[in-house]
Amino acid sequence: MENVKNYELMLGERKLSIEIGKLAQQTNGSCFINLQDTTLLVTATDGESRPGTDFFPLTIDFEERMYSIGKIPGSFFKREGRPTTDAILAARMTDRPIRPMFPKGYTRDVQVVCTVMASDRENPADVLGTIGASISLGLSTLPFEGPVSSVRVGRINGELIAFPTYEEIADSDIELIVSGNKDSILMIEAGTKEISEEAIIEAIEFATEIIKALNEFQETIFKDNDVVKDTFEAKEIDNEIAEAVNEAVNQYDDITSVLNQEGFKGVNELCAKIHENLSAEGKFEGLEFNLVKAIVEKDLKNRIRTKVIKEGVRVDGRKSDDIRELSSEVGILPRVHGTGLFSRGATQVLSVATLGNIAEKQRLDNISPGEYKRYMHHYNFPAFSVGEAGFMRGPGRREIGHGMLAEKALMPVLPSEEDFPYAIRVVSDVLSSNGSTSQASICGSSLALMDAGVPITAPVAGIAMGLITDSNSDDFAILTDIAGLEDAFGDMDFKVAGTKKGITAIQLDIKLKKLPANFLNDVFSKAKIAREQILKVMESAIQTPREEVSEHAPTIEIITIDKE
Repeated sequence: MENVKNYELMLGERKLSIEIGKLAQQTNGSCFINLQDTTLLVTATDGESRPGTDFFPLTIDFEERMYSIGKIPGSFFKREGRPTTDAILAARMTDRPIRPMFPKGYTRDVQVVCTVMASDRENPADVLGTIGASISLGLSTLPFEGPVSSVRVGRINGELIAFPTYEEIADSDIELIVSGNKDSILMIEAGTKEISEEAIIEAIEFATEIIKALNEFQETIFKDNDVVKDTFEAKEIDNEIAEAVNEAVNQYDDITSVLNQEGFKGVNELCAKIHENLSAEGKFEGLEFNLVKAIVEKDLKNRIRTKVIKEGVRVDGRKSDDIRELSSEVGILPRVHGTGLFSRGATQVLSVATLGNIAEKQRLDNISPGEYKRYMHHYNFPAFSVGEAGFMRGPGRREIGHGMLAEKALMPVLPSEEDFPYAIRVVSDVLSSNGSTSQASICGSSLALMDAGVPITAPVAGIAMGLITDSNSDDFAILTDIAGLEDAFGDMDFKVAGTKKGITAIQLDIKLKKLPANFLNDVFSKAKIAREQILKVMESAIQTPREEVSEHAPTIEIITIDKE
């Protein structure tokens, strides 16, 4: 084919190759991406904005084809069904750095599909999905403000490795995935074996150099293809409507009480009241509720930012590094093997541990190596946890992601199968939510495991850090233990979990295109102080694992017979 183009980049001893113009020619943008013999087809398509849409409807799908490893699916139907956990996590990992790179106010439907078409079962495909998504969007007419690249970093015997194989990941004490644009880090995902903050920062800095090379590689592809991008200008809000709504907010008696209500209850009630009053006046015919809500939330967002940055006081009266009231309990349910109830402010999570015969470990049917999983962590977020009515369905992408983050955080402290021959499942049910339930589930699960008699080497605690920036200056504030409104109206959600010894898991999402200077040292330092405070409260409930497993758990005895 005349229009087929190939590009190559050496990543150490591995070759990354890109082919465009051969496959999926009906899409807005596509590429064929290979790392050794792991191959993905990544496509980008778009559609018209749906009426009433007030958010960016980006969909990232990660499709694992079992033919990629020469295997027939193990299900009864013998075809791929719902995405595997690995596929869901890979889709989330691509969505998070790609989403901030579209202009605010963009509401066209955009879909990126990453299809794994061949896998050597040595090189993971997930980070390739992010690189491929960026290339496909960069080659499209969509107003994507990339490029964005992603790299996985491992560390073996103190040596950092870019794009480690599955075997190298298993031998690493750090598994770090970093995504970024040409200006800054956009996402971090990590599972580590109680590693120091300094070592993590060193690995992140190593990753940023690889990302820089990958982004420059993408830029050469974009320049070589000379794509004409669609122009986009955000729809201007009618000044008269904006003034009327802002005036209504200013006239409200006690805006502080609105912001201090748990979650968005107070904000939603205020928006509804202003919309009702303005509609009744008849001045603005057909006034949309979503428009009123957007104006009100922008006003409140500015108030929150000003209060935090200028006055050093948060919505609920806390200082930037204050943690809400903490409490921990164990053994609160009868019959079950172990329970932990952890509360932080209005966020409350109940974790329940169940021990089973080792034969009950989960069998996996996916393209990555490994056939079984012994430890399972499942996270549930029912609608009642935020005071709403909703359908009770299976876990969504958010629940899968939060469950895996907690699983990653706890894996380094679990005993080996030889020392503790049980299958272990922990279920974390969110009973009440006002910020960072994923980190509360880590704390509750540590308590539940110790209550069940699982000999973990140390309890693990997690904390969510936030960021408030000033668009008119370089001023910013790092917030410890962010509540729901601070998460929604702030610029970052940075979750750090670990023991007294070191970090076991990290997850960073930001809404900015660039982080402030010297940010990482500050945020890790504050997160460590907070983690140690939480661990002290957890120790007040239970200090060490119970000496024996629960009387309701199965008893396993191991007898070694002399070979003679």
